[in-house]
Amino acid sequence: MIEIENGVIIVVPVLNEERYLAKCIDALLDQDYRLIQSIVIVDGGSSDSTRQIALDLCGKHRLVRLIDNPQRIQSVAVNLVAASALPGEILVRADAHADYPTDFVSQCVAALRDNVADSVVVSLRTVGMQPFQRAVAAAQNSLLGNGGSAHRRNTTSRMVDHGHHAAFCRSFFLELGGYNETFTHNEDAEFDIRAGAAGGRIWLCSEATINYYPRSEIKSLAKQYFNYGRGRARNMLAHRSRPKVRQLAPLLVSSSAFASVLAAPVIPAALLVPLGYVGLYSAWAVFASLRTRDPAVLGMGVAAAAMHVSWSAGFLKMAVDTFLSRQASA
Repeated sequence: MIEIENGVIIVVPVLNEERYLAKCIDALLDQDYRLIQSIVIVDGGSSDSTRQIALDLCGKHRLVRLIDNPQRIQSVAVNLVAASALPGEILVRADAHADYPTDFVSQCVAALRDNVADSVVVSLRTVGMQPFQRAVAAAQNSLLGNGGSAHRRNTTSRMVDHGHHAAFCRSFFLELGGYNETFTHNEDAEFDIRAGAAGGRIWLCSEATINYYPRSEIKSLAKQYFNYGRGRARNMLAHRSRPKVRQLAPLLVSSSAFASVLAAPVIPAALLVPLGYVGLYSAWAVFASLRTRDPAVLGMGVAAAAMHVSWSAGFLKMAVDTFLSRQASA
């Protein structure tokens, strides 16, 4: 059982986060929990000014440290800190492109203690500053974009099987071997499957909701969701888990639209299917824009479509690659 007096070590994986890093660290330094032992920035080889910003923060604040992550991926970054000799019985994972309330760490520690949990996940609200980023945020906050995922909605705190990772009992994290470092994306969901199988208790702490800044360009958004799709497919294949309805929906939309376009030369009426989807995305965006009084939100239909198509492409590519690999080795 976690005791409130236990120390905390915070890990912040970064790669080209010059826009958000200083603000993130300031928020973590301003926490009301007083037993934070260290805040470790783990740099995956940033090519912008992230590293210099990190060095400046280390020089100003005794709690802040910087270490390198030659493998560049988040799963390795978190594992490096979890397995280090740095003190702290509770491991907190913080993404650089997010805002944290002053009671974020104390809420996570209390959730671990009060619910006899092994890990804590938190609710996630996306916010945007630039026009397209606001459109992406609107899409990710909506049922159209998140499919009703528990940690993406205003919900009550409770036991769940997955969510946005925030805190772990460090010994539990290490007992499970930490994150699977072969996963560049979806490592959190993969860990949660193993955690559940080992009898671990995952608590969704809605009181510790964070603001997350999504991608601000469609190219980087599409790449992110392509990798999410690949990771989800690999996860399901590795653990033989069943997809949820909200995960099947993008596949259904993307595959039926693509099939309809191919069939259109023979069956012109087939074009009604992708046109129907365009109408749905557009109507949703118009309604959301009117409700929020933000013209930028009109782009949420494009953002949602990019998310769905890219995720589906990544998912199908991994599934096909895995099938062909197994056939070749048979």
